[in-house]
Amino acid sequence: MACRISELVIDVAAPERLAAFWSEVLGYVELGREADGSIEIGPPGAGFGGPQPTLVLSPSAAPRSGKLRLHIDVNATDRDQDAELERLLALGARPVDIGQTGEENWHVLADPEGNEFCLLRRRLRPA
Repeated sequence: MACRISELVIDVAAPERLAAFWSEVLGYVELGREADGSIEIGPPGAGFGGPQPTLVLSPSAAPRSGKLRLHIDVNATDRDQDAELERLLALGARPVDIGQTGEENWHVLADPEGNEFCLLRRRLRPA
């Protein structure tokens, strides 16, 4: 038997803002809130324990320093990479240079708080 990723917990300065952003990016909905201000988002109708991990956006006042040691990769499900890039930029993502050569088939972006993530080229079927 193996483990499965059930949640990704991300320390953020503004959980509301990032929950709204990532919900739009992933098609997630709010699943719950904790007394500490954390917001959990996940796939509608599945929630915690479903086939996809949920995201817990946990408030933190600690400043981030340096490049993230873990980042999220996303793939479009209903459009090509160029159209998805336009959508993500319209939602508030921004391009980030982490030393790419320009030959990559993915885009490095940052969410509204500067957390890096990659938009990969391959289109996936919706879960």
